[in-house]
Amino acid sequence: MADALFIVLRKVALSLGEEALQKIGTEVVEVAPIMTDFEHSMKQIEGELLILQAFIGQVSAQRFGDKAFDAWLDQVRDVAHEVEDIIDEYAYLTVQAVDTSSFFKRKFHQIKNFVAWQKFHSQISQVETRIQRLGEMRNRYGLLVGKVDKKNDFQLANQLYMSDSAYLTDNSEIVGHVDEIGQLTEWLLEERQDRNLMAVFGMGGLGKTTITSSVYKNQKIITSFDCHAWITVSQTFQVEELLREIINQLIDERARKASGFLAMRRMRLVEVIQSYLQDKKYFIVLDDVWDKDVWLFLNYAFARNNCGSKVLITTRRKDVSSLAADNYVIELNTLNYAESWELFCKKAFRSSQDNICPENVRSWAHKIVANCQGLPLAIVTIGSILAYRDKEHEWAFFYKQLSWQLANNPELSWISNVLNMSLNDLPCYLRSCFLYCALYPEDYKIKRKLISKLWIAEGLVEDRGDGTTMEEVAECYLTELTQRSLLLVTERNACGKARTFLMHDLVRELTSIVAKNEKFGIAFGDVGISQGCHEARRLCIQRGAQTSNTSAGSRLHSFILFDTEVPSSWIYDSLSRFRLLRVLCLKFANVEEVPGVVTELYILRYLDFSHTKVKNIPTSIKKLVNLQVLDLRFSYVKELPLELTMLTSLRHLHVFMVHDLQERSRDCFSATKILGSICHLKNLQALQIVSANKDLVSQLGNLKSLRSLAIVKVRQCYIAELWNSLTEMPNLSRLVISAFDMDEVLDFRMLKPLPHLRFFRLAGKLDAGELPSIFYNFEKLTWLKIDWSGLKKDPISSFSHMLNLVDLRLHGTYDGEQLTFCAGWFPKLNYLQLASMKNLNWIEIEGGTMMRLIQLELFGLGNLKAVPNGIKYIKTLHQMYLTDMPNQFLESLRGSGSHIVQHIHNIHTFESSDSEAVNDLISLRYLSKKFGPGAIKHASAN
Repeated sequence: MADALFIVLRKVALSLGEEALQKIGTEVVEVAPIMTDFEHSMKQIEGELLILQAFIGQVSAQRFGDKAFDAWLDQVRDVAHEVEDIIDEYAYLTVQAVDTSSFFKRKFHQIKNFVAWQKFHSQISQVETRIQRLGEMRNRYGLLVGKVDKKNDFQLANQLYMSDSAYLTDNSEIVGHVDEIGQLTEWLLEERQDRNLMAVFGMGGLGKTTITSSVYKNQKIITSFDCHAWITVSQTFQVEELLREIINQLIDERARKASGFLAMRRMRLVEVIQSYLQDKKYFIVLDDVWDKDVWLFLNYAFARNNCGSKVLITTRRKDVSSLAADNYVIELNTLNYAESWELFCKKAFRSSQDNICPENVRSWAHKIVANCQGLPLAIVTIGSILAYRDKEHEWAFFYKQLSWQLANNPELSWISNVLNMSLNDLPCYLRSCFLYCALYPEDYKIKRKLISKLWIAEGLVEDRGDGTTMEEVAECYLTELTQRSLLLVTERNACGKARTFLMHDLVRELTSIVAKNEKFGIAFGDVGISQGCHEARRLCIQRGAQTSNTSAGSRLHSFILFDTEVPSSWIYDSLSRFRLLRVLCLKFANVEEVPGVVTELYILRYLDFSHTKVKNIPTSIKKLVNLQVLDLRFSYVKELPLELTMLTSLRHLHVFMVHDLQERSRDCFSATKILGSICHLKNLQALQIVSANKDLVSQLGNLKSLRSLAIVKVRQCYIAELWNSLTEMPNLSRLVISAFDMDEVLDFRMLKPLPHLRFFRLAGKLDAGELPSIFYNFEKLTWLKIDWSGLKKDPISSFSHMLNLVDLRLHGTYDGEQLTFCAGWFPKLNYLQLASMKNLNWIEIEGGTMMRLIQLELFGLGNLKAVPNGIKYIKTLHQMYLTDMPNQFLESLRGSGSHIVQHIHNIHTFESSDSEAVNDLISLRYLSKKFGPGAIKHASAN
């Protein structure tokens, strides 16, 4: 700290002279001991924060339902937040102190008076006093920490009760899951001699216990075994108690008493079970397993006796289900709408004949069922409550207050208890990340790359320092959340990696309530969420921004705006209060310039102005020395200032405009100029999209951490230097190169291969109209697009060795007349686009090629007169898009060639690529795929 102050003083001296330095320096010398003591206190308080956070994570789920303990823990959280604010304020003032322009504006009052620094001493003292009082309070009220109070252990009892009630469900009440029940029955009755372990896996409330109990109670199944047992494991299992319960159910009372099993230790209990089962064909259900460790002992207890025994596990966790034998795992899904409606009517209208819904409540009933999103637990519980209400206004009131009901109605506690078990089972490092996901709007697709960057910016992802990036660690977190059935993967990229995730609406509702109660964050505009903004650490405004209370915004860490209807004046006014922001997301916001106050947010790490009308980035951007992510996609920024190259913490820089979402021309992306040298941006992992120049292509070699690069306006004279730079990037996996113009010819011959490339787009003429030899070294490619390359020879055979290719797009690539796809080629291809090849008049598709193709797009193939006959061999083809195709082709499609495409469910035909229908389809599809269905609504104002 003292070093930073003297750096600032030296800058002042250069402007004001040595006399001014002596005067101010005297005051610094007088306060130096205070500063040294303060730095020591800061180190102590940082250590205190780590302990507080670890403590909260350890005990937050321990005393579920204990109001006194919850109130005390809230106080602990408040103290942790105060400590965090002190540390953030310290970081803020540290950066501000070395900011020359800020120094002059404030007329040196930070140095001369030290008011801002000295206040920390009293704040730290107050925190220490509060921590001491919390300890005294814990003792005064007898709040036990680290022990489960027997008076408050009803969570376990309640969990067991819910499991038992699901077990007792009558088969006549079960709706849906017919295939799953049939599969389980088949597995249990099959003649297989070795012991078989199988699993039913899915999120809480899907009906795992219910469908398992239906087969367990099937007399045909039970009578085929010598003995059977149903064991509910639960989160808080004790191995000895589980073993004793197994003995209780398997061995008759007289034999149990004779064995004295109640006094036995763990290993002896295992031996007793093993001995009893040694010569028996047994069937044992382990219901609600949360941890693989339980299997360590039970695996030995359940004898491998080649009698055809079966063990069936139900679990919410994929890692637990992986214990089962190959192909013996059933992953339960939610009910479809028809099944949901049938189940709801059985519960809500059970007193009426045939369970018919009355007309006066039908509209509300449909809305309530839709909100349950096929979750049987929610459907059954809500339906049972509404069975006693027959007035329309009662149903309307219940629907409008559903969020409140879930949080406060004891009759709905089953839903919250079951879903909260998964939340409370999360380790500390995952819990905060999952709460962050709940800030997003309903049905919003959570993008892997986006949420990873936000978690990192918030400091929620650990830096493992073993060569693994924090982005990779964040992806591990996402994988674990999906394996715990808390997030659903909705889309995967060409490599098979999860691209987007969705949170079940009820899980999101309940998690957002927890986030609000713990002051973690608020999703303002959510139904039932209208207060608490002034206490939240994170604020996501979905609608009604101007009615939100942001008066205490100095405590905010994240501000994410989805409400596109607010005026820019409101945004500027609100930002002036967000002093300690780490994340600022104004995607789709109504702003045309970067507010001046933004560059005063010294600890900001994530800044998003994508899809706005921002045209210029101010030179004062250099103040944001902690910035990790700058997202300017779909903005109007064409040039980045020299000062941006001083932001050495930058990890991701995205800045471009797409002029044509259909990508019909080589210049569909804008080129962004970067002034100055990029050599110091050594932490940069993604750089998109930059305009090439001689200096930039040589400087790229310094960015050895780069994983994704898009560079346009490339001339042939840059190629050798550019490729040398690319070979210096060991982790480069995504590359886009576009030539300077349509006449620029690029020569890639004699260049070294890039062995780790998975995504490659090349736009521009190729030398001699031939594919360069480096294409034969792209075995790992999963996505390839070649535009306007002027190839003279059919390129398909040159790509055929790319066995991992999932997405292939050829746009103006080939000047010849025929393309041939031979049998065995492209075994993983899902998507094929052939566009703007004016001479192409024949496409030969042999049987056995592209056996996984799902979508085919033909665009502007003016000489293709007939539907390719080989399409009939591709039985997986579900979608076909035809744009700007000749009339003869369309006549063939409807007439003589109709039998070729009869297996394709969706065929979309557009006469012109400029039509409003095409543009709407492309833009809506882009927004929905990129940001989820909600993005269309949120972007409508733009």
